[in-house]
Amino acid sequence: MPGRLPLHATLPLLACATTATATVSYAKNMAGAGATGATPQAVEQAPEGFVIRRGTEPPPLVSARAADRHSVHRQTGKVRETAAGGPPVLPSSAHQSSPNEDARAVPAAATEAAQRQLHQTFSNLEFVDFGPAPVKGPLYQASAGGRIIYFAPQSQHLLFGAVYDRDGVNLTARAQDAGVTRRLAKIDTGDALLIGPPGAPQVIEFTDPDCPYCQALERFWAAKAIEGKPVQRLVYFVSGIHPQAAAKAEHILCSPDPAAAFKAIYGGAKPPSLLTCRAGADKVAADARAVSSMGISGTPTLVVDGQLVAGFQQGELEAFLARRAEADHARR
Repeated sequence: MPGRLPLHATLPLLACATTATATVSYAKNMAGAGATGATPQAVEQAPEGFVIRRGTEPPPLVSARAADRHSVHRQTGKVRETAAGGPPVLPSSAHQSSPNEDARAVPAAATEAAQRQLHQTFSNLEFVDFGPAPVKGPLYQASAGGRIIYFAPQSQHLLFGAVYDRDGVNLTARAQDAGVTRRLAKIDTGDALLIGPPGAPQVIEFTDPDCPYCQALERFWAAKAIEGKPVQRLVYFVSGIHPQAAAKAEHILCSPDPAAAFKAIYGGAKPPSLLTCRAGADKVAADARAVSSMGISGTPTLVVDGQLVAGFQQGELEAFLARRAEADHARR
């Protein structure tokens, strides 16, 4: 029986990334992207510590922290120092094959057979320009920045994307969810800042006071509460992206009413001075450790029904609230 591949478009990642994470945006108009109801932009995000360079030839993958200190000699593939020392750079291949070379290396009959098999296995998939891929040899998977990546050591390629089996099961999502479950065991949710009424559906939220997508998410939650669909958020602050994030998080935690202060800061309030206290500073530091143990590299990041949601993905959150509403109705 032919498999069925989900053909919905990949949701764009609306998130603030760490300074070590390179985000390549294909949006033509970035203005207003953080506003509620703004048109999402298509984004490709590399895991923490790497930067993707665009060019006419396949680029080497370089550590962002070392990009200004190293270059890769394209003929030898060896790392060449250009300034002060730093972490190693992943070398490029001595020879980068072109698509034409890849096509010549695979017999036409094998390509035609593979194309027929793709048609038969995923019968609802429409595609064009079928041909050999540059990736060679076995693939290995790893988790980077909370996302699953794939590495082909033989051809030195790094892949981002989802792997589906013939039944349409997203194996990448399954692996990612299993990783989230393991990492959640490392943090104490009892230490989180609670925002929202008890008894409401719970979500874990990693957030940054200066992230525009986090601010848009705050407006979304407020609108849902007005609609009678509140949630209780277990909040952890991410303080390594924007320079004032830690100070604003400490201000919120030191306020007499942290939930009210949270809403004010995320709503754009600019108090003349930010509150400080030892308990707040300790909580910000503890949140940083939790963020590190979870492998969070962008905000907002949420854990919803045990699944990691990277960025402000309104459709996924609407679906979550709808499922919870149906479950509550069925219990009545």
